[in-house]
Amino acid sequence: MDFDTVVHQPLAILGGPKAVTVTPPDDLFHWPIVTEEDEWAVIEVLRAGSMSGTDITKQFESEYAAWQGTEFALAYCNGTAALQGAMFGVGLGRGDELIAPSLTYWASALQTFSLGASVVFADILPDTICIDPCDIEHRITRHTKAIMVVHYCGYPCDMDPIMDIAHRHNLRVIEDVSHAHGTRYKGCQVGKIGDVSAMSMMSGKSLAAGEAGMLCTNDRLIYERAIAFGHYERHGDSLTIPELVALRGLPLGGVKHRIVQTASAMGRVQLRYYDERMAEIQAALNRFWDLLEGTPGIRAHRPPKGSGSTMGGWYNPVGRYLPEELGGLPIGRFIEAVNAEGGRTARGVNAPLHLHPVFNEADIYNDGMPTRNVFSDRDLRQPRGSLPVSEAVGDRAFGVPWFKHDEPEYIEPYAAAFRKVALQADKLR
Repeated sequence: MDFDTVVHQPLAILGGPKAVTVTPPDDLFHWPIVTEEDEWAVIEVLRAGSMSGTDITKQFESEYAAWQGTEFALAYCNGTAALQGAMFGVGLGRGDELIAPSLTYWASALQTFSLGASVVFADILPDTICIDPCDIEHRITRHTKAIMVVHYCGYPCDMDPIMDIAHRHNLRVIEDVSHAHGTRYKGCQVGKIGDVSAMSMMSGKSLAAGEAGMLCTNDRLIYERAIAFGHYERHGDSLTIPELVALRGLPLGGVKHRIVQTASAMGRVQLRYYDERMAEIQAALNRFWDLLEGTPGIRAHRPPKGSGSTMGGWYNPVGRYLPEELGGLPIGRFIEAVNAEGGRTARGVNAPLHLHPVFNEADIYNDGMPTRNVFSDRDLRQPRGSLPVSEAVGDRAFGVPWFKHDEPEYIEPYAAAFRKVALQADKLR
């Protein structure tokens, strides 16, 4: 295709030709990539009847720890459980507070309630869409136990100032890596910068194992506390800390966090090929955004070139929308026009958690007050207007195609769809 010619054709939404006229191959967007190797790994577990065992899981954990670069890895039934294990692992308990971004999936924060703790939300940076380090320190109180950082949509959080704040205030840092398997921050793989990391590996994630989670840490106490909380069948040789050994036999959290070994088997195969597949995704998405460099009204959501930071498997790729550069064109109209071109887009981010009634009104455990405030000495609720960037970002972010293969003849038309609409935004106002 002639890229420049296509972007100057009349808009499809106004009767012109579509930018995307090619039919992409089935594998351009399909994920996860499941081969016979995955299938046979799962079948062997089924035939052995060892779905509830731990032999394959322990191999998966060992391989994952080596890949992640941590001493310990602990597999979970899902990412939500892994994050809960991390919270308990760092000692989050009754009356404690966790500082977390409001713009994230609920599993980065909601489990605090089940531990008798609560959450204080911080705002985000408009360019990275990750927690703003400058909005953390003033939220720290004597009740603060930990900071949850979320490498949102694959973008690495600015970890240096966050770790500095944590060290000065003797706080633990939990990394939610559910969007960012393999992401690097200044050359260092995320998930081993904080005290502990946890991540989802459900079927839609960039590193997918069906339905699974993983916790990674170099801290033996965190690792053993996580085992004691929800891995009751692994207390034997795993627990060495006297106060935990004395309680072994039953899970402290009254939950079962064990992963099914069909997921462990699939995870081992997926991990084996992940770096190669991740590299191709990065090449494809970087190609897409390079084609859009300089387009008014839209910006790539990716670290600056040469920073040593990367987007990992680029889970849920998004772009930043700047309506002020397009005459105030509402994002909804922009999305409508891009989709008319065949561009595959939608609004790109979660709704901010601090405005949801579960965090403001729900009395989950019949305490006679919102659960968020039960174990606090003050009202922790944060009303509309308290986190302005988080509240506005829904109108300033849009999804882009998640290419799994770097195929220019298919990537270019999708990029043309976005540029075409942005260049002709005046025709849509």
